Amino acid sequence: MTVTIQPVASQMDRWRWIITTVLIAAAVAVNVHWAGKYLLLRLVGVVVLTAVAGWMAWNTAQGKNFAALLKEARDEAEKVVWPSRDETWQTTLIVLAVVVVMSLLLWMADSLFGWIIHAIVG
Repeated sequence: MTVTIQPVASQMDRWRWIITTVLIAAAVAVNVHWAGKYLLLRLVGVVVLTAVAGWMAWNTAQGKNFAALLKEARDEAEKVVWPSRDETWQTTLIVLAVVVVMSLLLWMADSLFGWIIHAIVG
């Protein structure tokens, strides 16, 4: 992995996070203030405010680091070798068989302990 860590957030990044927080609070306020009426206006307001807040957060040092992390995660996910259909079915059947066997064993142990305690207590 080749993630480059940005230095501590600059003063501009702090302002961007403050503006992002204010925009999200404004989106919540719009949604609460117009609850029950003005559905389309409320929807547009919340979507626009959230989109602008997301864009502001994306342009900070932390946002750029997050973008790099997502890119590298996607690159790693492309390297995954997925099992074939037959392997998936075989694994699923094995898991189901183990679950059934363990369920029966636990049921038998529970019945045995219940019988023993019933014999002792009365």
